[in-house]
Amino acid sequence: MPSPNLTAAEYEATVEGLRGTRLAEVRYYPLGGYGDDGTEAEEWDFGAWHQPTMGLELLAENGTRYSAVWGSNFDYYGLEVFPEPMPSQLTMIGQWGGAQEVVVTGHPCSGLIGVPLVGADILWSEGADRPRLPLAVRLRAPAATAWIVAGAPAQYPPEGKFYLGTDDVMAVFTHELAEKIALPSA
Repeated sequence: MPSPNLTAAEYEATVEGLRGTRLAEVRYYPLGGYGDDGTEAEEWDFGAWHQPTMGLELLAENGTRYSAVWGSNFDYYGLEVFPEPMPSQLTMIGQWGGAQEVVVTGHPCSGLIGVPLVGADILWSEGADRPRLPLAVRLRAPAATAWIVAGAPAQYPPEGKFYLGTDDVMAVFTHELAEKIALPSA
C-alpha cells in the first residue's frame, strides 16, 4: 500500500482539519475477489462495526476527500489519514481481487453525515514496548460518534475479540464496543 512519509505534525494537522467539516459521503474499500467476475466485495457489515479492510474515504461538502488507511509511517500497523482521495493510497480499485468501492452514506450507522463534526481525535497507543502508534481516529458529531480503527476481529466468524494495530481498517459505532476493543483515550 503506498504511504508517503508522514510526520506526526502533518497527521495531527490533517485530523484537526476534520473538525467543523460537514461530511457528504462515506465510501468503504473492502477487499474483492468474490462473485462471478471477482469484483464483489467481501462481507463488511457486522452491525455495531464495519470492516472496510483496505480503508475508507470521507467526502466533505466542501469537496475535500480524506482517505483513512492502515500504514507503516509510525510503526506496523497504524491508522493513517491523508487529505487526499483514496486512489492516491490504493491501486486496483474495482479490479478483480482489489479493493471494491462501496458507498455507505445512507447506512443506519451514518449519523455523521450533513452535520458539522465537533471533534476529531487521534487515539495513540501507549506503552514502553512499542513506538507511539495512531490506532484510531474518533469522529464526533452532535448526535453520533464513530471510530476509524486499524484493527480486525481475532477470528472468523467474529466472536467479539479484536486485535488493534493490524493491516485492516474497521469502523466502530458504539461506545460499548470501543471500550470492549480497548481503544485508548484521546
